[in-house]
Amino acid sequence: MRRRTAVAVMAALCPLFSTAWAADPWPAKPITLVIPFPAGGSTDAVGRLLAQRLGERLGQPVVVENKAGAGGNLGTDVVAKAAPDGYTLALSTSGPLANNKFLYKSLPFDPAKLAPVVAIGEIPMVIAANPALAASSLKDLVAQARAKPGKLSIANPGNGTIGHLTVELVKSQARISAVNVPYKGDTPAITDVIGGSVDAISIPATALVATLQSGKLRGLAVTSRQRFAGLPDVPTAIEQGINVESTVWFAVVGPAHMPQPVVERLNKEINSILVTPEARAKLAQFGASPMGGNPQQLAQLMASESAKWKEIIERARITLD
Repeated sequence: MRRRTAVAVMAALCPLFSTAWAADPWPAKPITLVIPFPAGGSTDAVGRLLAQRLGERLGQPVVVENKAGAGGNLGTDVVAKAAPDGYTLALSTSGPLANNKFLYKSLPFDPAKLAPVVAIGEIPMVIAANPALAASSLKDLVAQARAKPGKLSIANPGNGTIGHLTVELVKSQARISAVNVPYKGDTPAITDVIGGSVDAISIPATALVATLQSGKLRGLAVTSRQRFAGLPDVPTAIEQGINVESTVWFAVVGPAHMPQPVVERLNKEINSILVTPEARAKLAQFGASPMGGNPQQLAQLMASESAKWKEIIERARITLD
């Protein structure tokens, strides 16, 4: 009788214990935000502000860890393999989250299996030309390329970079032939276009604002859906009838199977941070437009960008290893 009573009491208490366990408050300890790029860059700066303000809202420190390497793959992989408990997150970019799986023969994680939390911001590419080139718009550049197939040269900051992929996207959409000239970084590419040894360039907008404002190069198009605030007089490619949309974007993700209440709480708090003047100013400092939205929108962005760049990368036969 006593045993049956004890069993009955335990059975009655089990739901209470389960409820107490399920209600265990998150976060109960510090959170790690992995940034898969070196300290000091734009992603790092935005990430550190995000970590500080998110920690204040959650009541636990959010500690930034820089784990650079392999185009952002290394740090993103660390998060992909972490426990899905909401204590390890990544502020990663469109490379590891959409493009890199088609550029590298063996990616150690599947971006589609990461838990999307929220998109943070995006930076468009700018296509610009040496003023000596008879082109005042992207339409003019396309017309020149059609008139002289394979003669026009377009610089980019590196093989497989978003600048490189953007050129290939333009070539595909406009059906033109042009020479893609990769460099090792922004500065040498810009220098050679200014010097006239290369006709044009495709590069992130923030790398080119000062050069365009000085008149050393002429902006032909930005590749965002809307005009870039830092270069309001440069029209979009879409405005010119060329269906090219290409940005480098960054987003917060976590390991697969993170608890949905944790994802929702993170999404809510980060969206609240993104609308503050401080966060918008920090993003604007690096030429980024704020994004935000829900996890489903980020998942859709990752999927659509993957599909777009897969086609371009495979058609151009671009590889990084």
